[in-house]
Amino acid sequence: MSNKSMVSKATTLPGISDLDPREYIIIKGARVNNLKNLSVAIPRNKLVVITGLSGSGKSSLAFDTLFAEGQRMYVESLGSYARQFLGRMEKPEVEYIKGVSPAIAIEQKVNTRNPRSTVGTTTEIYDYLKLLFSRIGKTYSPVSGQEVRRDTVTDVIDYLYSFEDGQRFLVLAPLKPHTERKLLDELNILLQKGFTRIQWNDELLFIEEIISDTKRLSEIDKKVKQKHSQVFILIDRNSVRHNDEDNEFRISDSIQTAFFEGDGECMVQVVDKESKLFSDRFELDGITFEEPSVNFFSFNNPYGACRTCEGFGTVLGLDPDLIIPDKTLSVYEGAIAPWRTEKMSEWLTPLIKNGIRFDFPIHRPYEDLSEEQKTLLWKGNEYFKGIDEFFRYVEGETYKIQYRVLLSRYRGRTVCPDCRGSRIRKDAGYVKIGGKSIIDLVLMPVTQVTRFFDETELSEYEQKVSGRIITEIRNRLSYLDKVGLGYLTMNRISSTLSGGEYQRIKLATSLGSALVGSMYILDEPSIGLHPRDTQKLISVLKMLRDLGNTVIVVEHEEEVLRAADQIIDIGPDAGAHGGELIFQGSLEDVDSADTYTTRYLNGTDEVPVPKRRRQWTDAIEIKGARENNLKNVNVKIPLGILTAITGVSGSGKSTLVKKIVYPALAKHLGLHNEESARYESISGSLSLLTAVEFVDQNPIGKSSRSNPVTYIKAYDHIRQLMADQSLAKTRGYTAGHFSFNIDGGRCEACQGEGHVTIEMQFMADIHLTCESCHGKRFKQEVLEVTYKDKNIADILDMTVDEAVEFFQGVPKVADRLKPLQDVGLGYVRLGQSSDTLSGGEAQRVKLASFLGKGNAHQGKTLFIFDEPTTGLHFHDIKKLLNAINALVEQGDSVVLIEHNTEIIKSADWVIDLGPEGGDKGGYLVFEGVPEELIREEKSYTGQFLRGKL
Repeated sequence: MSNKSMVSKATTLPGISDLDPREYIIIKGARVNNLKNLSVAIPRNKLVVITGLSGSGKSSLAFDTLFAEGQRMYVESLGSYARQFLGRMEKPEVEYIKGVSPAIAIEQKVNTRNPRSTVGTTTEIYDYLKLLFSRIGKTYSPVSGQEVRRDTVTDVIDYLYSFEDGQRFLVLAPLKPHTERKLLDELNILLQKGFTRIQWNDELLFIEEIISDTKRLSEIDKKVKQKHSQVFILIDRNSVRHNDEDNEFRISDSIQTAFFEGDGECMVQVVDKESKLFSDRFELDGITFEEPSVNFFSFNNPYGACRTCEGFGTVLGLDPDLIIPDKTLSVYEGAIAPWRTEKMSEWLTPLIKNGIRFDFPIHRPYEDLSEEQKTLLWKGNEYFKGIDEFFRYVEGETYKIQYRVLLSRYRGRTVCPDCRGSRIRKDAGYVKIGGKSIIDLVLMPVTQVTRFFDETELSEYEQKVSGRIITEIRNRLSYLDKVGLGYLTMNRISSTLSGGEYQRIKLATSLGSALVGSMYILDEPSIGLHPRDTQKLISVLKMLRDLGNTVIVVEHEEEVLRAADQIIDIGPDAGAHGGELIFQGSLEDVDSADTYTTRYLNGTDEVPVPKRRRQWTDAIEIKGARENNLKNVNVKIPLGILTAITGVSGSGKSTLVKKIVYPALAKHLGLHNEESARYESISGSLSLLTAVEFVDQNPIGKSSRSNPVTYIKAYDHIRQLMADQSLAKTRGYTAGHFSFNIDGGRCEACQGEGHVTIEMQFMADIHLTCESCHGKRFKQEVLEVTYKDKNIADILDMTVDEAVEFFQGVPKVADRLKPLQDVGLGYVRLGQSSDTLSGGEAQRVKLASFLGKGNAHQGKTLFIFDEPTTGLHFHDIKKLLNAINALVEQGDSVVLIEHNTEIIKSADWVIDLGPEGGDKGGYLVFEGVPEELIREEKSYTGQFLRGKL
């Protein structure tokens, strides 16, 4: 493909400098990273997609140039503390940028590891729920189910004024003497306060007469000490007079006094009619309840957090799945694991012998028992002691080592029994709206919560109080649903979300904030999204645009590209061969251009369908997978071929692979002892495997010092090569002098980092180039050692493509770098910090390491990849498929969790889960070859695959 055919429309615009910054964001002469003096005019208030090969310069333009300038302009508007660093803060290497709006970057990184951060708190929905329940929530007693109310002075007056004019009544207060005072002292105090009479046995008596009558005083004293005393202080005698404000004021004052003297209780006795007791205490059925407030529902506040789990939702307790690991067994067959030994079977014997007495089916599988029978098994009865009693006994014997070991075997992280994992104090569940508590709502999927708010009917008063709050909740819920996250619960911990899920949550939150006139920059929001949900995502992006924002998306997904107002293609190739604007225009203009992207969009290029599907005979079989939303799934994972596990977001793919298949295989192979999630059994051709590798998108190293060249073990050979140079030998340098991780040759000012970090009190830390080594990472004398006129810093600054050519005469280095090239990472620099690599890039570095090390378990390894197409252009998918197929060809097995239809159509076998996400997912919809999948009507994956096969 010739570069001449790739002509930028933007560069042909007459006088890019003369365009109106109110209509365009104008970038002139951008040279960040591999950008080659790039100039482009991005139309404002449009949906603009920046695309191109991996490493072509998309992110350099969107994030390192455009967003960096927007952020710098923001910091410039701050106070003097931040501005004191601006003299040293690096501006993007660009001639100028005009028309930049306030910039908001929504990236893939899940930047929280806070165990208290949830979907509800991140989206702000939980803040509104707390406010809603504290305003209009009604508290119901768990004993009677009646609403708990606090009577007010107004309630009492409304009651009295329901009677006709002239109706006489008494306002009374229950006599409740102080515990440390005698009744005589109490009566004297009442006299001093101005009260003259008390009521006893429906008779009004003067206090002075009672004091002088010792016998009656003794009788009343006995009555007062009873729980339900019938002794009252007379506060006022009055009659109902409608339209008399002075009298109403007097009644109000009397009622207030009665509540005070009666310790929160006031008795109103309507003469010749009835008596009614009012209470301004928030209590019912002998229980005093807490009045709802915002903090009452906050698990981040000691007042609202569950007392048992302290607001974390889980506790270290007895794990039912460890106690009864195989639900298909009956009690007689040994379903209860701790009772299988000879000694502990004495706890089981009474149940086996006496089960017939209370009709307990000892031969029925545990999973088929009714809820009452399961409860009986745990709680026990007069014939046998249950499982709970057994563990109470074990806990009482923990001074013996064998019992401590026994107890630890059945302990695990379990859902808190008090708050059901909602993290909130148990009594917060007594407060309800429309029959649901806040605990119920946070445990529901978003789609169900949306339905609840659509169907719940509120009174006119409740609507006035909560109208604005409910509008905000509904908006945010609908945005979550529209970005394809309707299967999540409000209670889901943020750190357990994938990068794509977290990014779409931030996108939904941004929509909820309804900002106008901003510039949103998104990094591949379609990651982890099934094609079915991509249209929902596009509608959200358009909604953001229609609010009056400029939406700039770095993306490869075909549907998003086709929906864009304008496509900006960076290339023509990656790394040093990229960084140019090769196409800018709308979808209608793609036929007139010749780039990798436009050729794919107009149909002249494609990922070919394999000519044949590999056959298989051996497989791993998982039975009874039921973690999260998996519905007792039985599935076979073939060996020796390429298998794709598909399904809509939330259908159970990651649960099946990450929580069941991988941990179970790793434990079986003795690689580690990580507990897998709930399943019945794993069987099949396990003997054919000697290793299982889970290649995820986590960073390749735990620090910024980690980089691709160290990860694939090529740097050891490079350092030795430099140490073998004559100048290095003369000066006594060893390979360690060319390491930036240890003392010796590295720059000590920055500890070999190449930059220094300045901590900012109120925003992200600032990284500045080290003034001592100018970013070279090594001392000047070490940099004087060269190989082919390149020092160690120059070598680390090379791209993989450049290094493969440079080290042609050094097979030890070139052979280890070649796999990086094969997986499409030829543009990555050898010394590039691991924390600058995307999740997809990190995953492909790991794949390259397996390709390069001549795997010791070659032919007997099961490789599991989690969405390896993340961040890949159509053209790069071909390279990735070649690398993955290379693993299969050497006899290994590969399993991919994938949404990309190009990969799915290239797989030998497809396992499709669904049909929906969340509660409606978790079923095995299909397993077979792609050609048969397109005929499966229930499969959304099959529907989108039809146009590809």
